[in-house]
Amino acid sequence: MVEGRIHSIETMGLVDGPGIRTVFFLQGCPLRCAYCHNPDSQNMFSKEHISPQEVLETARRYRSYYNRTGGGVTFSGGEPLVQGEFLLETLKLLKKDGFHTAIDTSGFGDERYYKEILKYVDVVILDIKHFDNKGYREITEKSMGRFYKFLSALNDFHGTIWMRHVMVPNITDNEESIYKLFYKIAHLAHKIDRFEILPYHRMGVEKYEELGMEYRLKDVPEMDKEKAKEFENMLKVLLDIEKQKFHHQKYII
Repeated sequence: MVEGRIHSIETMGLVDGPGIRTVFFLQGCPLRCAYCHNPDSQNMFSKEHISPQEVLETARRYRSYYNRTGGGVTFSGGEPLVQGEFLLETLKLLKKDGFHTAIDTSGFGDERYYKEILKYVDVVILDIKHFDNKGYREITEKSMGRFYKFLSALNDFHGTIWMRHVMVPNITDNEESIYKLFYKIAHLAHKIDRFEILPYHRMGVEKYEELGMEYRLKDVPEMDKEKAKEFENMLKVLLDIEKQKFHHQKYII
């Protein structure tokens, strides 16, 4: 049976999906985000391996917490979609045993498994890095090709989507960027339960120093939280409008 490479496990997660969750942070990410706060999770090297059955056994220990809070299991990273085969086999086991599942992803991984994985996921937490290829490449050092393929796969997704965006000063902290970010995913509005703006912060800079890595945003100040909240509220309005359009069209049809 395939094994997964794991970075760490959080047993009482409260922000990576609904309710109390066990979060499995998988090792490896193809993106090199300028603000990544876990650079040690980027490469595929990991001393810790785990099987789908071991994930299931860990989840079973906390089932009572999930049942009381509507929680479950979340796969984060790194980038969980990089380990597509392991993720798919593990999700199948979890769903067969009745667990609520979520993936916290940038939508950038092994595209061969996108559609199959989504059949076994209840919530997709999707981090959208930027609205165009130039900005995306500047932030992640990659093109948007694989992200678009995942976005396309979400057209057939029957679960719920949480959207997230890390807002960096002088990059996407303006109205034009907000509109462009939103209309990138507006066709999925009826599936989106929330859209969160995460203010850029400098936590994790020390890790870069310890690893001997360059921190590319060292001269960028932290994002003002109140300003980020204003943009988040703007997105909520746009989201509500788009949802109303969808339900109106569905009613007419």
